[in-house]
Amino acid sequence: MFKRILIANRGEIALRIIRTCRRMGIEAVVVHSTADRESLPVRLADEAICVGPPPASGSYLNINNIIAAAELADVDAIHPGYGFLSENSHFAQVVRDCRIEFIGPTSHAMDALGNKAKAKGLAKEAGVPTVPGTDHPIASQEEAIKVAAEIGYPVMIKAVAGGGGRGMRIAHNEGSLVSGLIAAQREAEAAFGNGECIIEAYVQRARHIEVQIIADQHGNVVALGERDCSVQRRHQKLVEESPCPNITQEQREAVWADAVKLARAAGYTNAGTVEFVYDLDRSQHYFLEMNTRLQVEHPVTEMVTGLDLVRQQILVAAGEPLSFTQDDVKLEGHAIEVRINAEDWERGFAPFPGKIAMYVAPSGRGVRVDSHCYAGYVIPTNYDSMIGKLIVHGANRTEALAFLDQALDEYIIEGPKTTIGFHQRLIRDARFVSSDFSTKFIDEEFLRG
Repeated sequence: MFKRILIANRGEIALRIIRTCRRMGIEAVVVHSTADRESLPVRLADEAICVGPPPASGSYLNINNIIAAAELADVDAIHPGYGFLSENSHFAQVVRDCRIEFIGPTSHAMDALGNKAKAKGLAKEAGVPTVPGTDHPIASQEEAIKVAAEIGYPVMIKAVAGGGGRGMRIAHNEGSLVSGLIAAQREAEAAFGNGECIIEAYVQRARHIEVQIIADQHGNVVALGERDCSVQRRHQKLVEESPCPNITQEQREAVWADAVKLARAAGYTNAGTVEFVYDLDRSQHYFLEMNTRLQVEHPVTEMVTGLDLVRQQILVAAGEPLSFTQDDVKLEGHAIEVRINAEDWERGFAPFPGKIAMYVAPSGRGVRVDSHCYAGYVIPTNYDSMIGKLIVHGANRTEALAFLDQALDEYIIEGPKTTIGFHQRLIRDARFVSSDFSTKFIDEEFLRG
């Protein structure tokens, strides 16, 4: 087992990994930028090493500085968390070339699955349903027009690299197709250094379902349940829950099986998430993409399975076989996570960084808060606006919602504007309570005008 692990990340996920390392008797080293000197991960880690200035390009994305920190700290492994370098196959390979274990999949698997076009082709070969469209980058506007005419409008233009809703456009006709393709290519090139895009049919009434998988180095792959992530704005998730409330057990098992098929086809190891779009009109799921890392929303899976996913990641990376099989996985109760962001949700979710004057997190039965914040903490302007994640677990969805309603009432954050009020309004909405919505729900009900 590893003796020292370097955490190449910041914020709540860095703190989350530190806590599991401590439970496992492993020393935790964190890297940080100058903007994060006073963060909780820096205060609580066994060792903290500054790797650069506030801009991520000079610190959390600086591979040379992070490797230098790992060698200076004499660590056995690096955990990338999520975001930053977590899905960078070059970084994963450099780490292993330096005889340090990367807590994640191989660079080969990351390359095969991180590119949406390649991943779609692999899914087709494995017999996993895919959305009608191309599995290769569009070479020209003329090809885009031809493909869209064959598929039928509306279509989705999607960057082959990256995620988070960037490089994505919906086109309803030839004019919006051409302009959308140009815009998506430019955005993807700026964000990911790769402007290539594919075109797919746009599923108009959809739910977003994802399956958490874990795979060891001995050929064992297990699905750890599914999460519904349909409450989104601009393709970015706001609420996640497990299990998905709107599918049958037969449909659930089919989605799990397809996630395992894809992971096996890619020779995947460690934790990952296979994402699907579920067509409500056809009652059919289609492969969307795979995230080759730990997800922000992993706590809801932990709550319903009783597993510590970071612990499982570390065990797998250390060469341990999984201690459970697919038959051992039983989902108990219902879990919901909401992201608490420093944003003015009444003004288009504009970021609202600044100093937290008062911070009181809720607690009690069925309530979990993953956060790196405290009273007096200054939310930097350089990174994402997430303050923390509020997760609840109940015997069923009704009880989980009741716990969530109370916990939101008890969550006190003074200083920056937050999304607490948004979530209070959301979970009391009749359509949300009855789970009668699609991925367009927020745009239709909350962001009109």
